[in-house]
Amino acid sequence: MVLSLENVTVRKGDKTVLGPLSLRITEGERWVVLGPNGAGKSTLLSLLSALNFPTTGTVEILGEKMGNVDVFELRTRIGLCSAILAENIPSDETVRDVVLTAAYAIVGRWNEDYDLWDESRAIALLTTFGVREFGDRLFGTLSEGERKRVQICRALMADPELVLLDEPAAGLDLGGREDLLQRFSAFSQDERAPVSILVTHHIEEIPQGTTHALLLKDGLNAVSGPVAEVITSEHVSAVFGLPIVVTREGSRFFGRAQ
Repeated sequence: MVLSLENVTVRKGDKTVLGPLSLRITEGERWVVLGPNGAGKSTLLSLLSALNFPTTGTVEILGEKMGNVDVFELRTRIGLCSAILAENIPSDETVRDVVLTAAYAIVGRWNEDYDLWDESRAIALLTTFGVREFGDRLFGTLSEGERKRVQICRALMADPELVLLDEPAAGLDLGGREDLLQRFSAFSQDERAPVSILVTHHIEEIPQGTTHALLLKDGLNAVSGPVAEVITSEHVSAVFGLPIVVTREGSRFFGRAQ
């Protein structure tokens, strides 16, 4: 079992922002989490990345129970790509170093030593996501799409067992979004690729190869299961509170108001 949540709730003040929620994710699965603003997606991601603890319930991540494990050690086994993390990346850091420093779970290079394996892996990831030629560029000079691809490389640098992507296509134009989704889909097809969970607002951003989906509404599991059974007109309309027609072309989903 990669992830297990049992009757989990998260409260902020007097308000329950997530749960009660139960969920299990196993090896080989690729999940997408969708829901309207305020549905609890970011709160769920903070739990799964071991950045926050539940108010009640049990969270197990990679075989470790939250509350009984050193979270700093656990976080090194999790790759995270999020806007909050991106804000902490120095704009004057080279792209190569942005990726390399993930090996030490830090932001901003200092006096660390990196071996040939580290250098090779960083270059390989930059190549996979189409930004190898930017290795010597400063992170702050990249476009939004280029930064997103570098952030995914960083999330994968430490060879994590779990990858969490928080709206990786947000802010990208159509070409940038499609390029990123194609590259991530190709990477995830590798049988050695880690379990992934992608959070998004848009069904068009569900990558090819996604196996399961979770729809959140008001902090609750509205529906979850195999992606083709979850991403339907009926379920999406109910969660977003608007009649939406969902169509499918191959393994991609599209939605429009009815």
